[in-house]
Amino acid sequence: MTTRIKLNAARLKEMELEKKLQLSTSELGLPIRTTNCFDELGVTTIRELLECSPEKLLSVPNFGGKTLEEVYKALEKLGFYRKGREPKTE
Repeated sequence: MTTRIKLNAARLKEMELEKKLQLSTSELGLPIRTTNCFDELGVTTIRELLECSPEKLLSVPNFGGKTLEEVYKALEKLGFYRKGREPKTE
């Protein structure tokens, strides 16, 4: 007989978050041009992408405002929101 210990909700959320942060930037479903820009910066995971400032991303050739907006939208699908853009919870 085995005993199973249920993980609490906070721990499950933490594990889910860590899993998302470890995802490859190529898993965002963005155009190859965008992922090539990430490669140029040495950014390979969602965690590293979230640590990049908009200015750093925009400093890469062929990475403009429209591309930055595409990146933000892809991150929002994973649950990562810009300040002031978080969904309202009731």
